[in-house]
Parts: sequence; structure tokens; C-alpha cells
Amino acid sequence: MTAQLEQDAPPEDAAADAVAPTLALDRVTVRYASVTALDNITLSIPPGERVGLVGPSGAGKTTLLRLFNGSVRPTAGTATVLGDDVAGLSGRALRRLRSRVGFVHQDLSLVPSQRVIRNVLAGKLGQRSLPGVVRMMLLPTRSETLAVHRILDRVGIAEKLYERTDRLSGGQRQRVAVARALYQDPAVLLADEPVASVDPARARDTVDLLTSISRESGLTLCMSLHNLDLAREYFPRLVGLRSGRVVFDRATGELSDAEFTELYRLTDAEVLKC
Repeated sequence: MTAQLEQDAPPEDAAADAVAPTLALDRVTVRYASVTALDNITLSIPPGERVGLVGPSGAGKTTLLRLFNGSVRPTAGTATVLGDDVAGLSGRALRRLRSRVGFVHQDLSLVPSQRVIRNVLAGKLGQRSLPGVVRMMLLPTRSETLAVHRILDRVGIAEKLYERTDRLSGGQRQRVAVARALYQDPAVLLADEPVASVDPARARDTVDLLTSISRESGLTLCMSLHNLDLAREYFPRLVGLRSGRVVFDRATGELSDAEFTELYRLTDAEVLKC
């Protein structure tokens, strides 16, 4: 019996892999010329966790998210995404990593003159050769069309499959951007202020949609938000950033109103700049 238990036990390295973080920063600093966007940050996000990034404008939230999709590299320290050191990747390896990281941009980054189906199909551009990209965008297969339709149905706009994107409402365009990220079949979903330009009702719907998808699919979700009410309602863990540094990183229920007030408090120098 003991021998059987020993035989069935997973090897130590397999157990370690099971709990390895999906996203990790180890003493990371990012500088743009004379500006320090992130300053000696250490952060670890395990698989399937939903993390909200909060903090004032210029705190470093967008830079942090861009580290996690490989579009920014650390000036110092190590950024690891899905087990890969971002600084060591280039060319095909970097494109392969980005294909596993869905990103919903603040400006959505859609092509307004194109139909919804083409904007969603664009989610897999990094996974195709040039001839494959041309074929997919001009003549999508039945299976590709059905896959896009299923995702659009999941985000609530299946009937817009062939609509021009510039004819959609702001909330519908947001959902196209979410669908494009989901079409990548990502392991990680990043969202940079995805509700900054919509009304409160649509903002709640979008955050509810993204967090529901994360729970249902086991996707790691990291989202930056200025709306503290939504951040506190939907995210079990919040990371507060200010001036490129982590002010707090704790379970949402452990944070007090005073800590949020302090996070957004303007210093005398900042008041003079306003």
C-alpha cells in the first residue's frame, strides 16, 4: 500500500509547476529616459486569479500591464509570463507568448471601417503566417466564422457578426474588443481601463462580463480600474500603485476606506502641478 502511494504521488517538480505563477515580477524597474514608471516592484499572480490594479493616473498601471504582454521590457529585474522570462524573448518566441495573452486596450484598437467578424479574427493574427492571415481575413472558413459567432454570442452581440464596427455603440465596440481577445484562446486576459469611456451601467456590464469569463474559463485576469466601487465589488485582490511603487497588495476585504483615500491623496507638489 505504501509503495502504491509513493508511486502515485506526483514528482516534486510537477507539484512546483502546478503552483507556478502565471504572471510574476521580481524587483522590476522600468524607466523611460529620465522617468521611472515602475520602481523595484515584486508581484506574483497565480493561475486563475482575478486582480484589480488601482491608483491615480501615472501610477504605472499601464506599464505593468504592458510588461505582462511583452510590449515593455524591464530596465532591471525579471518579468515572467507563463513561465517565460520576457527579456529573453524575441521574434517568434515573443509572438507566441503574446498570442497566449489577450489584451483589451483602453482605446480598444479596433479597425472602425471593418466588419465585426474581421476585427475579432484579428485576435489570431500573431498565430498565422502571412498567407494564412490573408486567407483568414478575406475568406474565413466555416469553422472560423462559427467560432467568432459563438464568442460574440457569449459577449451578447452575436447579431452584429457582419456589422461595420463604426456603426456600433460604444458599449458594443467594447464587446468586440473583448471578443477579439477571447478569440486568441488566451491563458491570460489583461484589460487596461476598459470602462474609462462608457457610462456607469455599461461599465458595470463590462466588468461583470470579464470577471464572469475569468471564473468560468479559469483565465487569469488582471485589470486596471479607476472606478473603486467596481474594483472592490468584483476583484478579490487589489494592488494599489502610486508613483511606480506598490502601496498595498491584499485581499480586497482587508482594505480600509482610509487606505484608498491615502492612495489617491495629492501631495503639495502634485497640487501645484494641477
